[in-house]
Amino acid sequence: MARTQPAVDIRDLRITFDTDGGTVQAVRGVDLEVQPGEVLAIVGESGSGKTVTARSILRLLPETATVKGAVMVGPENVVTLDQRRLRQLRGTAAAMIFQEPSTALNPVYTVGWQLAEGLRAHGKYTKKQARAHAIEMLRRVGIPEPDRRVDDYPHQFSGGQKQRIVIAMALALDASVLIADEPTTALDVTVQAEILDLLRHLRDEFGTAIVLITHNMGVVADLADRVAVMYQGEIVETAPVRELFAAPAHPYTRKLLAAVPRVELVERVAPPEAATEAVVEASGLEIEYPGRLGRKGFRAVHGVDLRVGAGEVVGLVGESGSGKTTIGRAIAGLTAVTGGSLRVLGTEMRGVKEREFRPKRRELGFVFQDPATSFNPLLTIAQCVAEPLVVHGVASSPADARDRVDELLDAVQLSGGYGDRFPHELSGGQRQRASLARALALDPKLLIADEPTSALDVSVQARVLELFEELQERFGFASLFITHDLAVVDRIAHRVVVLHRGEIAEEGTAAEVLGAPRDPYTQRLLASLPVPDPVEQAERRAAFVALGGSAS
Repeated sequence: MARTQPAVDIRDLRITFDTDGGTVQAVRGVDLEVQPGEVLAIVGESGSGKTVTARSILRLLPETATVKGAVMVGPENVVTLDQRRLRQLRGTAAAMIFQEPSTALNPVYTVGWQLAEGLRAHGKYTKKQARAHAIEMLRRVGIPEPDRRVDDYPHQFSGGQKQRIVIAMALALDASVLIADEPTTALDVTVQAEILDLLRHLRDEFGTAIVLITHNMGVVADLADRVAVMYQGEIVETAPVRELFAAPAHPYTRKLLAAVPRVELVERVAPPEAATEAVVEASGLEIEYPGRLGRKGFRAVHGVDLRVGAGEVVGLVGESGSGKTTIGRAIAGLTAVTGGSLRVLGTEMRGVKEREFRPKRRELGFVFQDPATSFNPLLTIAQCVAEPLVVHGVASSPADARDRVDELLDAVQLSGGYGDRFPHELSGGQRQRASLARALALDPKLLIADEPTSALDVSVQARVLELFEELQERFGFASLFITHDLAVVDRIAHRVVVLHRGEIAEEGTAAEVLGAPRDPYTQRLLASLPVPDPVEQAERRAAFVALGGSAS
């Protein structure tokens, strides 16, 4: 690649935050540059400073931040720009793709209006011109029928389509630099492959420079040209992607790569009682959501036969909309069964009354995908963990349950003063461990885990999965582990069930399903899973295209 003026040139960047507890140094003397048409991935755990560094490119930092050094976007130093010039630069020279499109899009306006709003803020466009440009941007990012869908609202799009719309908004003014902050974290592997393909196309076709913030080393291997590794606010290693994966120099980089889950076809033997006693048994299961305003209902699950034996971990995998979370909610009694049979802990769920199932709830635990929203922010962690014990009459108050709570927090490696902290004072991985403690409070026979590790850093994810394995062996609970990460399910599940559009596409042991998949859908899922090896990933991308995936 010929040397030109860098699209982004960061020199001796230092960022501090003023907090109630004093000054916190988030970034310490960072030097980075990104060339036009280059993808630079910044990787590291939560708190390493990677997102703060990336946001400094557009000066999207809170007022408590003090920034020193230089952040050059083209010829201009963002650190010293006045607000007026900064507003002109945002969107035109550099733009941001946010991690969660649902919060980046306004639910009360059509996507066309929101795309046009950015255009009108930076130039003189007539209403007709702005609409035409919005349609063209939707077409460029692969939204089908853009002429019609330009008038739809965000809730009418899938997660992957919403992420494409956010990318379209970032591209609307032909920015030369894109900052992509975890752009694929919550997406299915097949949708993730399509988004990465789109970003690769932007780099190759338009020479767009991309700063990629991610904790997924498979995504780094698939898309990045160079990698910068951050640890405690400093860059500890920078190298071309193939060089870094082949021979990581820094111990922290080696630790990050070692923590990445891989499909290794580990055969786990289910306990003998799993074959005799069923904790969950579904036969011809159907779940239909009623239609509104005279519309026909939507059948999310149809004709599913599923069994979870005592002490067995069954991995339920599939894309968004496959019905896996719906099945998990039906097992927990949160969604009505409309056809077939579903027996949970000996109770038939079809037509069950809440008062009949309530005694069984104490034998069932639930680990949610985002513990931050499932914990009451006004309660301490100890009070949150004590909640099931108080609700089911095992303890009269959180104080009465404290000994049991401390025992549970110790089991999930949150001993000491963690119980007296509030949820916002814990990291994502710590909150997920607390969520696991709460789910185990009543010694459940069945644990439903819905995407419990999808938003975690690789090293934190590795610790949580290790903990899950230890606790499952120690307490012997059965588990339905819902995930879209095939490497995770390979590690912890005795059996794997693949769902596709509400039906079972394939099931068996990890070696059978992931080692020699028979169904084309399972084959496509596996091919779209990025692996932390740039050479192997290039081959896998070609296989994904051959199986009907997108191509750049």
